[in-house]
Amino acid sequence: MKTTRTILEGVISLILGFGLGLTYAWVISPVKFVDAEPQALRADFKDHFRSAISAAYASNGDLERARARLALLNDPDPAQALSAQAQRMLASGASPESVQQVALLASALQGQAAAEVPTQTPTDTAIPTEKPGNTPTSAPGETPPTVEVQATNTSIPEITSTPRPTLTPTATLGAPYQLVGQDTICEPDLAEGLLQVYVTTASRKQVPGAEIIVTWNNGEEHIFTGLKPEINHGYADYLMAPEVIYSIRMADGGAPASGLSAPTCTSTEGEAYLGGLRITFQQP
Repeated sequence: MKTTRTILEGVISLILGFGLGLTYAWVISPVKFVDAEPQALRADFKDHFRSAISAAYASNGDLERARARLALLNDPDPAQALSAQAQRMLASGASPESVQQVALLASALQGQAAAEVPTQTPTDTAIPTEKPGNTPTSAPGETPPTVEVQATNTSIPEITSTPRPTLTPTATLGAPYQLVGQDTICEPDLAEGLLQVYVTTASRKQVPGAEIIVTWNNGEEHIFTGLKPEINHGYADYLMAPEVIYSIRMADGGAPASGLSAPTCTSTEGEAYLGGLRITFQQP
């Protein structure tokens, strides 16, 4: 009887001790993480961190600094992580500007030229100095001649710093893009109804971060180039629904491509399937 009581008291003490330990660790003095490394952040906080880095890069164009900051997250492929985040942001309805910033940095990491950032060049104002030999002199023993000094008001230009303009990241500089190509694509290996859009400059250079607006009856979608750099930095795509008429245009203006719909193609076995379209916009 005494042995049973001793065992029962031990079990009760063990349970009480375990409960008190949990209460102390979780309620009284919980563990607090202070100054944690960025790589230890939660996934959504890592997205905020990348967005902040992208916004800074869009402002100053310092790619090396952006690369060093991204390295703190310890992503296996920072460019791919940015591209995936941009796609998630598009799906969640984030602002086009923030998506564009992330897409631009992803493309820059893939080898595209960094956006040019205007810099201030200070202008030095030269102040005239007195030339030697113009000071009146007198011979020994003579009274120095009286020199009439005429006061002049010489206004020294006030040096003011011109504020650096706020940069809105954009991949389109100059004239609006023009529609230069529209082709039907019948390739069974591609997704059905795939609308492929390519954007280039006049010198046929790929343009990342270009915003494209896809519209249809009572609907609108914004897509961006550069989110799939493994295909092309100036590439964007959209899946068209059957029997829906679309119109696409560049966000910065220019002539749209209208009356677009997924074409009907026939496979080698004679089966019908939805084909795709390839649209090319080029800056004149």
